Amino acid sequence: MVEPDADGAAMTAVVDSLARDQAPALSNNDGVLVRVRTLLPEFTGALQRVAEQVLTNPAAASRATIVELAERSGTSPATVTRFCRALGFDGYADLRLGIAAESGLARSAGWTVDIGREIQPGDPLDRVLAQIMAADTRAMHDTAALLDLAEVERAAVAIAGAQRVNIFGASGSALVGEEMQFSLHRIGVAAWAWTDVHNGLASAALSRAGDVALGISHSGETGETIELLAEASSRGATTIALTSFPASPLAELADIVLLTATQATTFRPDALSARHPQLVVLDLLYVAVAQRTHERSHAAFQRTAQAVHGHKAVKDGGSAP
Repeated sequence: MVEPDADGAAMTAVVDSLARDQAPALSNNDGVLVRVRTLLPEFTGALQRVAEQVLTNPAAASRATIVELAERSGTSPATVTRFCRALGFDGYADLRLGIAAESGLARSAGWTVDIGREIQPGDPLDRVLAQIMAADTRAMHDTAALLDLAEVERAAVAIAGAQRVNIFGASGSALVGEEMQFSLHRIGVAAWAWTDVHNGLASAALSRAGDVALGISHSGETGETIELLAEASSRGATTIALTSFPASPLAELADIVLLTATQATTFRPDALSARHPQLVVLDLLYVAVAQRTHERSHAAFQRTAQAVHGHKAVKDGGSAP
């Protein structure tokens, strides 16, 4: 059933609000599908159905007329036009060109696997591996397109000059946070990763101006992480959010926002598929910090490497020094 346009004025107001609120976080340089996935949680009703149709079959959407896309999504041409505006396009022709160009780049990069295909229980492992590699490769490229390097620069400068860095995350995000803490610790940055809320709150309460608090949450809606980052912020710490959603509560709370993109597959929903893009962004941030503290970082890394050298496995009958 095609949706009526009786609520057109209300939907237009929603579209204008989305375009205005997302402007700082998204730009026309971002991939079309990245923008659609990022804005998907903000869409409701008819707009969400159009977005889901585009994401389900981008190639078909790039070939469809505005009437065909409206029919496939159970909406109307007017709704598709509003959808285009929410993404920052002047009209449907620009949307189609953007999707077609992106699909062409994917094919030229060798992404021959249908990323949107469901993984079936009986699929052979070579097919599953190809599906996962294609999805993760696409997520990495989308993250690179979405990431604001000026924000990474700001975050690196803040961490390089911080007396203390607190890292907050729950569940899978906690694992990512611990990896970042380990990396920073090896180059002499005083960093702690907190997974227990009570201990994290105690540390956040001791924050002061010049310290940094990094909150990690794919959804940006994890209550514990938001609470911890808010406490650190109230004490004067510079706050950084690593999330996939620029309009999430965590992102709105933070001074600096680092965005990731995801590409879910069967058995690997967004929250799980976000891990690799998160690690890539944090690895970039870690290297940027090391660049800005080169002499200190190099000396610290040499000392820490020497300290653990004696625990490496002995090879060829030799003995560890």
